[in-house]
Amino acid sequence: MRYASKVPAALLVLTACAGGERPAEEIDLSAAATAAFEVTDVSGAPLGTVQLTHSCTDAAAVHLGRGLALLHSMTYEDAESAFTSATEADPECAMGYWGQAMTIVHPLWSDPPSAARFESGQALVEKARATAGSDHELAYVDALAAYYDVGRGDSERPNLIAFEEGWEAFRATYPDDPEGTAFYALAQLGTVDPGDKTYGKQRVAGAMAEQVLAAIPDHPGAHHYIIHAYDNPGLSALAVDVARSYGKVAPDIPHALHMPTHTFTRLGLWQESIDWNRRSADAALKRPVGSETSLHYFHALDYLAYAFLQGAEDQRAVDVLNELAGVEPPYQAHFASAYTFAAVPARLAVERQMWEVAADLEARWPSAYPWDTAPAMEAITYFARALGAARSGRFEQARADLETLAAMQEQVAAGNAYWGTQVEIQRLSALAWLQYEEGSREQALSTMRSAAELESTTEKHPITPGEVLPARELLGDMLLELGQAREALAEYEAALDRSPNRFNSLYGAGRSAELAGDSEVAARYYGTLVEVTAKADTERERLLHARAYLSGMHGSGA
Repeated sequence: MRYASKVPAALLVLTACAGGERPAEEIDLSAAATAAFEVTDVSGAPLGTVQLTHSCTDAAAVHLGRGLALLHSMTYEDAESAFTSATEADPECAMGYWGQAMTIVHPLWSDPPSAARFESGQALVEKARATAGSDHELAYVDALAAYYDVGRGDSERPNLIAFEEGWEAFRATYPDDPEGTAFYALAQLGTVDPGDKTYGKQRVAGAMAEQVLAAIPDHPGAHHYIIHAYDNPGLSALAVDVARSYGKVAPDIPHALHMPTHTFTRLGLWQESIDWNRRSADAALKRPVGSETSLHYFHALDYLAYAFLQGAEDQRAVDVLNELAGVEPPYQAHFASAYTFAAVPARLAVERQMWEVAADLEARWPSAYPWDTAPAMEAITYFARALGAARSGRFEQARADLETLAAMQEQVAAGNAYWGTQVEIQRLSALAWLQYEEGSREQALSTMRSAAELESTTEKHPITPGEVLPARELLGDMLLELGQAREALAEYEAALDRSPNRFNSLYGAGRSAELAGDSEVAARYYGTLVEVTAKADTERERLLHARAYLSGMHGSGA
């Protein structure tokens, strides 16, 4: 092993706007830093505090710290640029090469690196190894190298498992290194089993990130990974305080402004989701990726449209679609971009039961997007088309769209089991409603239950605020139409446990209780629906019914 001789390894602490103090618990930072200065973006805006052992020159360290903070906020292109600047300032800066290779690995995104990017990462790891100035730096390199040493295959999962094992080994050697602890938390989140409803791995990762936050109160990675760890129905309430502070740590970073809305969406806090996603989208427009509109812009718009729809702010949701339609290519080709292009128009139609509009949705919109790279997202359009066609009596079209959806499901499942399952849930849901409308009611109910049960074994992907239409909610709809009100109520309540304050689930629960003769429960759900739609800009029939029911109860003295 070769050590760089220019300077001894130093502990770098880069600080900006530390807010409040919390006592360090399991991570001991009392070893103190040899240097402390602000980590800021190129604009001078704060990025938070990070700490990294390195043996780079002072000129390189400024870029190194910036790159690390941006990496934790998953602002990968800008992070890569910063790490590259570090190695340009100091060609022997091992951690600069390490950082460049780290930006290629996206544990929580559905975008494994291309063959060329993967090979680039391998070469950067070797450069980092050759220039490492200490055993500590080599440990960073080894943790990352575990990902690349697996090689590139059809599935990224073996790489992510190795990545987790690499950071586990790092933490065993350097338990007081906050960056290693943060990356180990992130790596664990990259390998969670979506069928594990105990959220055991997420709990462990969240606790580790909380240790980092206790030691460094404005650490961007600690904020980010806590939100991701608790981004599920069982744990989301644990992330509220962190969600409300992350955007203050890095106020100009689109993803830092957006991530809190994962928590707000999980809890049905629609106005907070709206406020933060609007800020995120606006910030993303100021940070294009070269000439391309950033994926972070599209990602924020999908969450924004979803929140508007749950609050019956339909005109504002339409405004989001119009804003989306006004974006000129080129677009950053990413699953988040494709998901938004497919999901927003689909949501606007199916959330409002506009079945003819759903049936007429244009596939592969906009045409300038490279849809061949995103069949799982294209499938959303065919799900909405098939469901809309079935519910509006266009059975021949529904069957044709279902055939397309089935072919897409096979294609997607061959490359990604998670998204293959999601497309299958959509296929079953649309098929169930075709069977229902054609008169095969028992078969339809069986198919719809299968879709709902399959959905219950999964979790929503971070790329989406929620399913375009939850299968459990659709099951409630079918039961309600079949006159099985109490059974429908149970399904709507299960849907609300997973996705609180959804407009249609609240209405369905209220209507089911009303038809079952349970006025107290009906009033509770209708009352919540009226509360969450306080800023409604459209008189939806369902909302008018809820208001009328509550008014009638009040008028009768009930």
